[in-house]
Amino acid sequence: MKQTGRSSFFETVRTVIYAVLIAIVIRSVLFEPFNIPSGSMRPTLEVGDYLFVSKFSYGYSRYSLPFGLDLFDGRIMESMPERGDVVVFRKPSEPDVDYIKRIVGLPGDRIQVTDGVLIINGEPVPRERIEDYIEPQPNGGMRRIEQWRETLPNGVSYVTFNTRDNGQADNTGAYEVPAGKYFAMGDNRDDSIDSRFPPEFGGVGFVPAENLIGRADLIFFSSDGSAGLFEPWNWFGAIRYERLMQVIH
Repeated sequence: MKQTGRSSFFETVRTVIYAVLIAIVIRSVLFEPFNIPSGSMRPTLEVGDYLFVSKFSYGYSRYSLPFGLDLFDGRIMESMPERGDVVVFRKPSEPDVDYIKRIVGLPGDRIQVTDGVLIINGEPVPRERIEDYIEPQPNGGMRRIEQWRETLPNGVSYVTFNTRDNGQADNTGAYEVPAGKYFAMGDNRDDSIDSRFPPEFGGVGFVPAENLIGRADLIFFSSDGSAGLFEPWNWFGAIRYERLMQVIH
């Protein structure tokens, strides 16, 4: 017996509703896509990278829910970030704004930066000077950016940028990380508003556990921004193919 047009229409509507509900569940409970709008995490993350963030890594808070629905306090199924995790969180002083940084300080840690060197609990974090990052300039020239490989006490290793000596946050006081909060820094050390800057001066300050959204796990797409929305003939040339499906460390 042939299916009528009416029943076919309702079947299609039902399929679309199921698909939307599944997408909402995945986005709310498992993974959420984010894009990188600034260079504060370079060279680990570039402007134009698109990420999958695992929302189940640290349990769930109100910020794990769509629109930040205030249905419960604190976190449920909570687990702590590991030192070195790249995390997405809500800025404490502006809870509608998403930030992405690297966790370098855990509750109870004493964090300080001296002459650009990260110090954790009185011990300088080992860092090794590596080759410069070569960045093409619009005028055809090249810019060299100093790079250092840092290795945290738990063995997590990553590369940081140093664009100037004696930058605004190359020398700080000592910060005692309170219980239930974290200390986060950008890998682009001279171009990152992070926990080194207190909220009253526009900074991040300590990041409450409740503000964590999830851990940045994978770059699933990346574009260098050279192709406009209405320039489809340039889209394929704008893709950074070498960054696709790159695991974030």
